[in-house]
Amino acid sequence: MMTLRQIRYFIAIAETGSISAAAAAVHISQSTLTTALKQLEDDLGTVLFSRHAKGMQLTHQGHQFLRQAHLILASVDNARRSLRQSTDSVSGQLNIGVTSLVAGYYLADLLSRFQRIYHQVEIRVVEDDRAYIEHLLVSGELDIGVLILSQLDYRSALNSEILTHSPYRLWLPPQHPLLDLDSISFNDLQQEPLIMLSVDEMEERVRLLWQRAPGKVAVSMRSASVEAVRSLVAAGMGLALMPDMTYRPWSVEGDVVEARPVVEVADTLDIGLAWRRGRARTELIDHFLAVAREPRPSAQSLNKHPRLRTLEERE
Repeated sequence: MMTLRQIRYFIAIAETGSISAAAAAVHISQSTLTTALKQLEDDLGTVLFSRHAKGMQLTHQGHQFLRQAHLILASVDNARRSLRQSTDSVSGQLNIGVTSLVAGYYLADLLSRFQRIYHQVEIRVVEDDRAYIEHLLVSGELDIGVLILSQLDYRSALNSEILTHSPYRLWLPPQHPLLDLDSISFNDLQQEPLIMLSVDEMEERVRLLWQRAPGKVAVSMRSASVEAVRSLVAAGMGLALMPDMTYRPWSVEGDVVEARPVVEVADTLDIGLAWRRGRARTELIDHFLAVAREPRPSAQSLNKHPRLRTLEERE
């Protein structure tokens, strides 16, 4: 079975590029390190490194596992840190600002994880538009903001840290002709009606993306509700370019919504934290930052229909 020691050895090899240098870094013999790596590869059922005369090079699977290895060790470190202190003694009020899109699709998981550890802390959440949340952060009325960081106005007055990058994808109804294409570009969308999400400055962001298209944007409908956009797309009323964190493969009516990348769009919607610069961070803010940095469940697992998850668990 995979061990934390094997994961640490794997990271050492990946960072040094050789067995000898990694063995020296973690203070073990080269034979012990080689054995540990072979056991890890056998357990994972894949080759993590290609061996050559100049050292060790990560394979594609090795690169994929390296990111997960860092996340595993970060989670363990956070767990140890939380156990070293009595979280029951941590109390006070944490004032958090959030924008509406982030509140609906990111905040609940973050707050629940924080409250499970620091259950004596009172959380006060203010939801408003991004400009007002920034104003409250700069004025000291809020401790920390969880918001879209792409267009901050007060960057010089705020510290910020990106937690996740949400790529944009095109939402389509099932059986749409574009689903038969190997790839979708703006040229393929010239005659398609577009449904625009008009909340949290999303229309402005999407219009900037559409500036790369050769023609004008044909907006057929606007809505401040993500669920309304999802239902309209599923009903065949138009297409929508949306951040992936809002994607679910079904509407409230149970209709399917497909999602595909657009060739010209590599941009992401950056979600993260902001707090006032030049102000000593409180202990509560530090605790909140530590929890926020922990890895979240993958978007793929979060987006599965509850009934599908139940069936898989039974199997």
